[in-house]
Amino acid sequence: MKPFTYYTPTKVFFGEDAESHIGEALKSRGVKKALLHYGGGSIKKIGLYDKVVSQLNEAGIPFVELGGVEPNPKIGLVRKGVELCRAEGVDFLLGVGGGSVSDSCKAIGMGLATGLDPWEVVVKNIAPEHPFPMGLVLTISAAGSEMSNSCVITNEESNLKRGCNHDANRPAFAFLNPSNTLSVPKYQTAAGVVDIMMHTMERYLTNEPETPLTDRIAEGLLKTVKEYGARLMEDPQDLEARAQIMWASTLGHNDITGCGRNKTFTAHKIEHDLSGVHDNITHGAGLAVVFPAWVRYEYKNGVDRFYQWAVNVWDAAPSEDKERAILEGIDHMVDFFRSLGMPTTIGELGVKPEEYETISKLTTDGDSKKLASFGGPLTSAEIREIYRLAE
Repeated sequence: MKPFTYYTPTKVFFGEDAESHIGEALKSRGVKKALLHYGGGSIKKIGLYDKVVSQLNEAGIPFVELGGVEPNPKIGLVRKGVELCRAEGVDFLLGVGGGSVSDSCKAIGMGLATGLDPWEVVVKNIAPEHPFPMGLVLTISAAGSEMSNSCVITNEESNLKRGCNHDANRPAFAFLNPSNTLSVPKYQTAAGVVDIMMHTMERYLTNEPETPLTDRIAEGLLKTVKEYGARLMEDPQDLEARAQIMWASTLGHNDITGCGRNKTFTAHKIEHDLSGVHDNITHGAGLAVVFPAWVRYEYKNGVDRFYQWAVNVWDAAPSEDKERAILEGIDHMVDFFRSLGMPTTIGELGVKPEEYETISKLTTDGDSKKLASFGGPLTSAEIREIYRLAE
């Protein structure tokens, strides 16, 4: 097990009354003026906007609004948010939405905290000396941004999608009400299930040899997501299933399942450039395609590790022929993703073979760097081989 620092400053309010704590939480921080940041207006349709505004008004906290966050959140709106907050004297950011709103909120905070252009902060992974305070009201279970240190933003001019990770990105508060996810469409719910699993599986499939306790935590989370993800496909109004998936989303990316491990997140980085170029690709759907192909590419570099994963997570039959069990585990995973209604081939994403070279070179910055992975750094040519394994 590698040495690690585990830091979780986020205070979580979980349950059907979660948003009723917004006013008291912000007052406890001495908030003078907030930015209310959200997406396309779905929070108004489900009545959440009114609840949040009521909490701010009752607490006597003035606020300004910035809506319009899109999937794969854009740097243009982030820059607009930074300018608005500076002009209005905002001292707290309150994001209401899913992972895209959370990431946009975090990027605005980094711009405000550093005084730099937020895109520069993201691509250079610049950590502010002091984080800009924020809270997140979650409406979809997927990204785990509500407790994570990560932020991913798309530059709409260059089609680059880049992430940064540091503890200044961790919110002060997270308000998690499973009822707020009941209106999420089935496809987006399924994509969220995949994304949750990926945050743990990308941590689990690393080459640190002895992490037994962290392994058991990860396996329990993954088995829970499999069970309750399947229940949600049967009944999207199953509130208990929504609750289990929401909490799994939070724990899946707050690094509890990564303690003591190496972390590369190779499949995430490969997918980022696919959805950076093809803005219609939902992140979880892209991962459902990329991750199995990455496992097929890498498993021979760590047969024992991938065998444990196949048997303990995907119920492959134990066998002296470990490679056969691994391949069975991959098949079970792909079948599960397909049962959720997710794409499982790169063609289903709309990515064409003639695009492979261009997109893979985005991931390697024009072949100027390699991508960290389980068996060693990958070139753009090796990334293209992973694309072909996804066909």
